[in-house]
Amino acid sequence: MADGKRADTSFLGLDIGTSSIKALLVDADQNAIADFSVPLSLSRPEPLWSEQKADDWVEGVHAAVAGLRRLAPDAFARLAGVGLSGQMHGATFLDAAGRPLRPAILWNDGRAFAECDELERRVPDLRRRAGNIAMPGFTAPKALWVAKHEPKVFAATQRILLPKDYVRLRLTGEAVSEMSDASGTLWLDVGKRAWDDELLAATGLKRVHMPGLVEGSAISAYLSAETAAAWGLAGRRIPVAGGAGDNAAAAVGVGAIAPGAGFVSVGTSGVVFSVTDRFVCLPERTLHAFCHALPNRWHGMAVMLSAAAALSWIASALGRGEDVGGCVAEAEAFAKSAKAVETAPIFLPYLSGERTPHNDAAATGLFAGLRAEHGSPALIYAVLEGVAFAFADGVDVLSEAGARPKVSMLVGGGARSSLWGQMIADATGLTIDLAAGAEAGAALGAARLAMLAAGAGDEASVCARPPAQRQFAPDAARAGLLAPRLLRFRALYGAEKATR
Repeated sequence: MADGKRADTSFLGLDIGTSSIKALLVDADQNAIADFSVPLSLSRPEPLWSEQKADDWVEGVHAAVAGLRRLAPDAFARLAGVGLSGQMHGATFLDAAGRPLRPAILWNDGRAFAECDELERRVPDLRRRAGNIAMPGFTAPKALWVAKHEPKVFAATQRILLPKDYVRLRLTGEAVSEMSDASGTLWLDVGKRAWDDELLAATGLKRVHMPGLVEGSAISAYLSAETAAAWGLAGRRIPVAGGAGDNAAAAVGVGAIAPGAGFVSVGTSGVVFSVTDRFVCLPERTLHAFCHALPNRWHGMAVMLSAAAALSWIASALGRGEDVGGCVAEAEAFAKSAKAVETAPIFLPYLSGERTPHNDAAATGLFAGLRAEHGSPALIYAVLEGVAFAFADGVDVLSEAGARPKVSMLVGGGARSSLWGQMIADATGLTIDLAAGAEAGAALGAARLAMLAAGAGDEASVCARPPAQRQFAPDAARAGLLAPRLLRFRALYGAEKATR
């Protein structure tokens, strides 16, 4: 990957998350040199609200970089490019001087539910134009909320930036975003990869309020002289890549860049991600249709709100604390008996509502088919299975949209469980590879985008798919055992909804 000229260079991936800033420094062969994390605090001043101070992200980035410089001073001094990844959908309202007018409203803020209805009323074809259904988590409804409830703030707003793009502004002096993150605003025509004047006008905005747009692998700007000096790089011209939203960055990090490639993420929430060579959307089933971080590619994304979170919940509810490993071991022993599986309870994992395919914040979790003989192993098994069935629903939506993944990688904390990986393969029909470092986050994808922007290789070499250390292929017998249970699972949502 690296020639003699670039062999001693390094590249920085910065992931601006909700709970922390993660910084990863890699060499030209993508060997990790050092990493450093800085925690972030979150504010919930009112019910449904979720906010952060935008300057905390910037301070966190500088602190993370200082940590890397302490750990690897010589390597950092050879920095040749920076890539940014970040939490999506957040709204940072800036004045004429580029300073925040109020705390940033985050992706998991739910206050703007009424504004979603108003936005779709103002733009009847919004779902097809933006590729997505209006949800409180997206950026545009937040702008409508601020215009209604904080009119002085809105009147003073000269620009609205996403979280990672505010960091970019402070590091470079340039207001720029890229296609994957901009897709989550409801202001982008996702098919055309351009700001949409009608969508902007529906929230009282114009293109002048938006940053410029580049592809994620392109140079967006250069570190300012002030930032370069602060980082010990005075006199250097360091390019900053366009970067990506967190899931698109994670996809780049696992080599999901070609049409048909994708990943299954078993994190706190769950994601099935699939790359396409065209814009595909199915908003009525809550498929997220976004641009990918690389040119001429898009992706479909099915999102479930409780994946590993459901396992943590049942462990806590059973008094096991954080011993999720012990819980999984119990479920593994339970699953060895086909009879036990056939008679196990069915679990709906909608502990925080559900996104794909129901878009129902009021949906609730439940166990069905409980009997006196069911102990903790049966309950834990049912939770793991219920999450696998929710992934099956997501794959079903992607298939209906013409975006079913052909090659998938298993990532996230849940990737540690071979039982879960096999169960997801059996329930979804996907063949899923597990790679070493499956828990690596979006920072690696950001570093890869930095390499592309700096000209340190082409897509094929920089964004190579890691070798699989294990493969989960659907097992016909187990899939047959799960099939009638999946039908029961899908029937339960309607019954649960009818009881509300």
